[in-house]
Amino acid sequence: MRTTPKWLFPVLALLPVLGLYGCIRVYPIIETLRLSLFQWNIISRRKPFVGFANFVELASDPLFLEAIFNTTIIAFSVVAITIPVALVLAALINTRQGLRRSGVYEASVFLPHVVSLVPAAMAWKWIFDARLGPLNALIGLVGIPAQSWLFDPVLSLVCLIVLCSWQAIGYAVLIFLVGLKNVPEALYEAARLDGASSFQAFRHIAVPLLKPVMLYVSVITLISSYNIYAQAFVPASDVQGAPGRLVRVLVLDMLENSFRNYRVGYAAAEAVVLLVIVLILTSAQFRLFRDRSRA
Repeated sequence: MRTTPKWLFPVLALLPVLGLYGCIRVYPIIETLRLSLFQWNIISRRKPFVGFANFVELASDPLFLEAIFNTTIIAFSVVAITIPVALVLAALINTRQGLRRSGVYEASVFLPHVVSLVPAAMAWKWIFDARLGPLNALIGLVGIPAQSWLFDPVLSLVCLIVLCSWQAIGYAVLIFLVGLKNVPEALYEAARLDGASSFQAFRHIAVPLLKPVMLYVSVITLISSYNIYAQAFVPASDVQGAPGRLVRVLVLDMLENSFRNYRVGYAAAEAVVLLVIVLILTSAQFRLFRDRSRA
């Protein structure tokens, strides 16, 4: 009598999940790769094959190059701000563990991450408003003249960096807190017996042990920063002017080419370039943290 292979049941049990994952996650990527080689206006059934013509055109498109430059500046700036600030905040909150209101600190820091992007961007738009915003009123107290935050290309870029960092820090603090809670207390006690200060113990014990956590946070932050959209689009939703018009970002450029210029193939080529950039940077982050840990 033939017996049923042991692997058959796990495979059959996983098939629905794998099928769902393939439909939701893998198929759109494959379809995007395929569309990038065609010219399609989203209405017609005709999709002429153009090969790599979309990618060749991208290389000389000033709007696309500007979008890549702006998005890269925003992504790296957000990572550079988020990692150290979140690490310090997590360390401060961790010292308050077990005391009253410790949960309040965690909730207040994490709150920006759960706030919907649209009302958050509207709130920041009011903060950066040149005439009515509290930011200009605040800097006016120390003698700094009011700035047109959302009308200047450089200041608009700064506004986007601040908005994205504000939202990313809450999640990063939560992840760092989990990492800090898993650092063995015996290591801190040994450091104290050796005469190390709290800062020295944090610098030489916690930080090296948190490198895998830092890698995760940096990868997630970088990927989400390269995909910013609402942060640039929402402030541009009226006649006031905004980062979306002054600071061109990649996802906004894709949407404009897809649904305003009806160039879906061209927008798909942009998405492929974005995917390649993110994969390269993620690989570099893994290599960077792996090499440092070996050193």
